Amino acid sequence: MTKVLVLGGTGEARTLADRLAALDGYTAITSLAGVTERPVLPAGEVRVGGFGGADGLTAWLRAERVDAVIDATHPFARVMTDAAVTAARDVGVPLVVLRRPGWTEGPDDRWIRVPSLDAAAANLPGARVFLTTGRKDLAPFAADDRRWFLIRSVDEPSPPLPLRHRVVLARGPFTVDEELALMRDHRIDTLVTKDSGSPMTEAKLAAARALGVPVVMVDRPPLPDVARVETVDEALAWLMGSVGA
Repeated sequence: MTKVLVLGGTGEARTLADRLAALDGYTAITSLAGVTERPVLPAGEVRVGGFGGADGLTAWLRAERVDAVIDATHPFARVMTDAAVTAARDVGVPLVVLRRPGWTEGPDDRWIRVPSLDAAAANLPGARVFLTTGRKDLAPFAADDRRWFLIRSVDEPSPPLPLRHRVVLARGPFTVDEELALMRDHRIDTLVTKDSGSPMTEAKLAAARALGVPVVMVDRPPLPDVARVETVDEALAWLMGSVGA
C-alpha cells in the first residue's frame, strides 16, 4: 500500500483525497492546518494541526512511513510549502506542489498588481474597500483611518482590524449577481484580493469588472525549485510515475 500525505486546505486537495480513496493500492492522509473552524473534510484519514515546522514534519514522515508528499495547500501558504520541501528532501521521499493557475487580467479589468499585503495597503485608490484577503491578513490595513472596509471571511477575522469596517462571514462559491449586489449595497470602489486562482471566489472579479471597480491584486509568493503540477489529474500521474502502487 502506497501511503501519501496530502497537505490540504483547498478544493484540489479534497478532490485529490477523494480520488485516492477510490484507487486500489493507495492510502491518503490529508493534513489540515486547523485555521478554519468548520472545514469541509475530504475522504480518508484527516489530520488537523501543525507539525512543528520542518523538523516535526520530518519526524512525522519517518514515523508514518510516508511514500510521497503532495503539497496542495493554498498558493499563499509559503511557510508550509518550505517546511514540506525541506522535510521531504531530508527523508528522501518524492514531493510535488499542486497549484492551480492564477487569475488572468482581461482587457476590461482594472488591476493594480502588488507583491505583498503591505504594498496593497499602500496602494489603495478608493475610499470604500472590499477586503477578501482572509481573516488573518488584515493587520496591514489596521492603521488606515481614512477608508471604510468591508471584510469578508469564513470565520471571525483576527485583530487588529481597521477602525471603520463591517465584517461579513460567508463561504463561497459566490455568484456574480451576489457579488454585484454586495458591492453595490456597500458602495464599494476598490477590491483587494490575493491571486488564489480559485473558481469558488472569482465571481468578485467579474463583478468588479462590470462595475468598473479597480482591483488591487496581491501576487503569489514564488515557489521553491521543486516539481509542480496544476491539476489533480497531473498530480495523480506524477504520483503513479514516482512511486507506483
